[in-house]
Amino acid sequence: MTTQFLILSLLISCHVLTATLAEETGFVGSLDRKALGLDKKDKVSHFRFYFHERFTGSNATSVTVVPPLPQYNSTTNFGLVGITDNALTVGPEPGSKVVGKIEGLYAGTSQSEFNLLIVVNFALTEGKYNGSTITVVGRNRLSLKIREMPVIGGSGVFKFATGYVETSTLYVDADRSTIECNIYVSHY
Repeated sequence: MTTQFLILSLLISCHVLTATLAEETGFVGSLDRKALGLDKKDKVSHFRFYFHERFTGSNATSVTVVPPLPQYNSTTNFGLVGITDNALTVGPEPGSKVVGKIEGLYAGTSQSEFNLLIVVNFALTEGKYNGSTITVVGRNRLSLKIREMPVIGGSGVFKFATGYVETSTLYVDADRSTIECNIYVSHY
């Protein structure tokens, strides 16, 4: 019984000391989960979007800002860095209703295959999601029919979001592409 009391006393002392030291730093404190909207049960939502990239012309929406290294130019695009700003639509047709944008960057990161590191925000503009974003960062293996990347967060409705996105290429040529995105996101 004495040993249990001693262990309990040590645990309580450590907790009090940790809380006191954390507050003394001036840059850390405890959170009010209710004030942040985290007191609600989280839900999982599925969104299906399409985006339409244009690689050429005066209104290109995905552009290279750093070209790939010459020895990898035609095989893997290793070293390539690009920026993207594409409309998100509800259907695969370019004229479908626009419900947001996908904005971000991509980089060729493999010397042996055509893979991209993707860092993008799905910025939504419709209904209760207007002004909210879903953030995705991950490896996009273009050789796969369906590619999976993690949702690492978001803003607005999607604060503290987690999940994943599956993308698949519906159409691609030298001038443009159409990509389908299925986002499965857990949020409050």
